[in-house]
Amino acid sequence: MNPTARHAADAAAPATLLGAGDPPPVQVLRAGGGSPWLLIADHAGQAVPASLSGLGLPQRELDRHIGWDIGIAGVTAHLSERLDACAILQAYSRLVIDCNRPLDAPGSIVARSDGTDVPGNAALDDDMRRARVDGIFRPYHARIAAELDRRARDARPVLLVAMHSFTPEMGGQRRPWHAGVLYQRDARLAHALRDLLREEGDLVVGDNEPYAVSDATDYAIPVHAERRGLAHVELEIRQDLIADARGQQAWSDRLARLFERLLPRFAGA
Repeated sequence: MNPTARHAADAAAPATLLGAGDPPPVQVLRAGGGSPWLLIADHAGQAVPASLSGLGLPQRELDRHIGWDIGIAGVTAHLSERLDACAILQAYSRLVIDCNRPLDAPGSIVARSDGTDVPGNAALDDDMRRARVDGIFRPYHARIAAELDRRARDARPVLLVAMHSFTPEMGGQRRPWHAGVLYQRDARLAHALRDLLREEGDLVVGDNEPYAVSDATDYAIPVHAERRGLAHVELEIRQDLIADARGQQAWSDRLARLFERLLPRFAGA
């Protein structure tokens, strides 16, 4: 059996995707946090279910930016603590299923990412894809929706921040931004945060750079924020700035200070 067929067979073998030794798909920090801020991290983890045999990749590939948003889990955890804010983090590698892509988008489960073939994602049938959707994608987004529903019932304001990080170089091009604010239909919170970040004086801040939110390429912001009319921003931080604990702490401190400045303006939004 060739490697592609072997990994496809491995993916199909178990009755369910996640086994007893696999982590749950969702990690919730400070579930009872009193802050209006709600932090979500679609690409926080790099776990691969044991049933998928590492997707046929060496660990060094899963450690790259293609496997997860490097550093963002640490920043989100520190920021959650500083703000007393609930944070909802997704535990599995974006190569298993990308939890910030619509399920019909080409990037939902990729066979190749930034020059790397993903053997475990080749020749997937509908059942294999459905197992990843049901085991990882749906529980993660259901937990976000449940938190938003609870706050709506309690008439609590919500400021939604989708936490991400980006690689310093893509396609041979260096990216000059230290951070970027992303949005689609509603730029209120994104532009307010952009302006505060630029006032810091030591940052190059992208406005819908290095990416932009769209219905075709993004799930969390269109579904959880725009449909509910919530003030929101998708925040991107360059990965070399938060690759270690010191950088993660520094960025969480900076963001906590800026978020507190934004709170009076947006807490009722």
